[in-house]
Amino acid sequence: MHDQPDPDDLLRAVADFLREQAMPQLQGQAAFHARVAANLLELVRRQIAHAPQADALERAGLRQLLQADGSVAELNRLLCARIASNELDPKSPKLVEHLWQVTLAKLAVDQPGYATYRRAVAAADPPEQTP
Repeated sequence: MHDQPDPDDLLRAVADFLREQAMPQLQGQAAFHARVAANLLELVRRQIAHAPQADALERAGLRQLLQADGSVAELNRLLCARIASNELDPKSPKLVEHLWQVTLAKLAVDQPGYATYRRAVAAADPPEQTP
């Protein structure tokens, strides 16, 4: 059993402190560095939240696409080798779909506010039906 607060709560608290308390009192380079630090804390929060599932989905996609097993790094090296040898090419719908899903998963962590990412996610989620 883990005690509270959990790592997500701690990271959020520090990021909030930097944005709400520290940054308004800082100027110039110090304010910039505080903003960078707050953004990095938010990035780490997203990595902790999304990375395990994203890695598992990427590995499953690579295993299916390549019909091989290994770590994500090993499978990505194999994918690169097969693309370089023209065994897989951009005309392969399975390859394109895999790369798109991996890209969306990475954007969810790195740039969740990116407009194209938000549009892609919105287009993938069907609107809720009202009775």
